[in-house]
Amino acid sequence: MVSAEIIYQYFPNLSPIQKEQFEKLYPLYEAWNAKINVISRKDIEELYVHHVLHALSIAKLVNFKNVHTVLDIGTGGGFPGIPLAILFPEIQFHLVDSIGKKITVVNAVAEGLGLKNVKAEQARAEQIVGKYDIVMCRAVTQLIEFYGWIAKNLKPDSEVVCLKGGDLQAEIQTFKAAFRNKKVKEYFIANLFEHPFFETKKMILVR
Repeated sequence: MVSAEIIYQYFPNLSPIQKEQFEKLYPLYEAWNAKINVISRKDIEELYVHHVLHALSIAKLVNFKNVHTVLDIGTGGGFPGIPLAILFPEIQFHLVDSIGKKITVVNAVAEGLGLKNVKAEQARAEQIVGKYDIVMCRAVTQLIEFYGWIAKNLKPDSEVVCLKGGDLQAEIQTFKAAFRNKKVKEYFIANLFEHPFFETKKMILVR
């Protein structure tokens, strides 16, 4: 099993509290996953690479300096929202999923970590009101469909962040044809972290 130490290689300036919170993630998710399966059984041993570090890749490519609110749609067990909430305790994170048992896990993990900046809600993306500085997701749906759900939640300068994998060119071109005023950038996460898992992982940023 890869430990939380891998995070410290790429984020060396964490506080003692943040390190403690990251180290608590595995036992919390291991315990809850035995009750409510939100992470595949084979993946739980790779939590810190496949889920935590993957989520934190967003912090390497997105500027959080003037960000106050973040919306995480289809958060599942709390990714990418929970790791980013640990990294940015001054930012408010709204984690949303349509499946109630997943939100149960998110609430339990946030409470177990002592996170005061996480609000978890069982809802569909279309039901969410309010404006956010960043709206993000991980492998939820096609970009054009996702943007249709959350366009109402964007400020003029908001950023949309999607963690995805595989060949995204057709998906990006379809989006560009529909939203010609939007800039889309694709990044390879393998350029950020030296681990085979990230070779096929990408990030799409829309502004």
